[in-house]
Amino acid sequence: MLLMLFHPLTLSHAPEELPKSGSAEKGAALFKQRCAQCHTVSEGGEHKVGPNLFGLFGRKTGQAQGFTYTEANIQKGITWGEGTLMEYLINPKKYIPGTKMVFAGLKKEKDRRDLVAYLKEATA
Repeated sequence: MLLMLFHPLTLSHAPEELPKSGSAEKGAALFKQRCAQCHTVSEGGEHKVGPNLFGLFGRKTGQAQGFTYTEANIQKGITWGEGTLMEYLINPKKYIPGTKMVFAGLKKEKDRRDLVAYLKEATA
């Protein structure tokens, strides 16, 4: 009788299919460098040039109370989550044409994953 041993991960996913997660610590540094001049993340935090991001995950575009959004942002109609943020953060103006967000985006996937990991913690 032949007995074969497998590593548990080889049965369900190839390594390239495993979910990748970012570093919230590195994401906090990215947020401070690239985002904090326009956004806050604390509950009840003020809006700046951009909206306060508290409660971002699960919220639809253009819905932060008290912030004036472009019609394009309001009409986009997606719900913010890890996937939508990963796509949006590549190039916000391409993802939501007509947005007033001037941020050029984060081209490196690792940077986006780190920032999303931070936002997931900081805005909950």
